[in-house]
Amino acid sequence: MQIISVINQKGGVGKTTTVINLAAGLSQLEKKILVIDLDPQGNATTGLGLSNIENSSDTIYSVLNGTKEIYQVIKKTQFENLDLITSNVDLSGLEVETADDSNRAFILKRKLTAYLNTSRASYDYILIDCPPSLSLLTVMALVCSGSLLVPLQTEFFALEGLTQLMKTIERIKVSLNPDLKIRGILLTMYDKRNKLSSQVEKEARDYFSEKVYSTVIPRNVRLSEAPSHGMPVLIYDKSCPGSKSYFNFTDEFINQELTIGSAA
Repeated sequence: MQIISVINQKGGVGKTTTVINLAAGLSQLEKKILVIDLDPQGNATTGLGLSNIENSSDTIYSVLNGTKEIYQVIKKTQFENLDLITSNVDLSGLEVETADDSNRAFILKRKLTAYLNTSRASYDYILIDCPPSLSLLTVMALVCSGSLLVPLQTEFFALEGLTQLMKTIERIKVSLNPDLKIRGILLTMYDKRNKLSSQVEKEARDYFSEKVYSTVIPRNVRLSEAPSHGMPVLIYDKSCPGSKSYFNFTDEFINQELTIGSAA
C-alpha cells in the first residue's frame, strides 16, 4: 500500500484533475483506491460526484480535529474500487484551531497509521489531493506520504515555482519525513501549437531527467467539462485526447513500480 500526495503550490495546474483521473484509471485496473481530499475547496469531492457543501461531519476535517476516525468518514463513490474522504470549507479553519499543537504536522500521519494498522484497510493506493499552497495541510500530507507526484503546467513561471516546491520538500525530508521521495513530474496543459510548451518541457526534462513522465497531458475541453458532471474524464469521454493521455499515464505509473526504488 502506498500513500502518494499530488502537490504543487500553484493553483490551476491540473492537480485535482490528475488525482481524479489517476484514481479512476487505477481503479479500472482492479486496484483499490482511497482519495483523500485535503483541499478546503473540495474540488476532488465534487469531481468524484459527492457534495462539498452539505453540512456533514463525515469529512477529513472531522478526522483532523479529533472528532472522527478515518474509517468513519470513508465514502463510496459511484465508481468501483474507488473510495473518497471528502472535504469542505470547514477545513480552512484547521490551521488556526491547531496553533497550540506542536505536533500538528503529524496529525494526519497518526490517524492514517492507526487506520492502516487495522484489518479494515485494504487499499493499494491512497492518493492525497493537496491544497494549492505550502500550508499546514500540505505539510501534513508530505509528512504521511511515501512519495509525491507533481503536476507541472507547461507555462511561464512553472519551473520557478517548482524550484520553491523542491526546497520545501528538502526541508520536510530533513526535519519531518526522511523517506519522502519524488515519484515523478507530470507535464500538464500541454499545447503543441505553443512554442513555450515545448520549451518548458525541454527544460524540465533536461533538469529532472527521468523524473519527468513520458506522458504529457494536453489542454482539452473535455478535461474541464468532466468535473461539472461529477466524474473523471476517463469515464465522461473515454475517447477524447485528455482521456487517452490519462490512460497512458496510468499505464506508465503502474509500470514505474519496477523502478520505484530510485532516489528523489
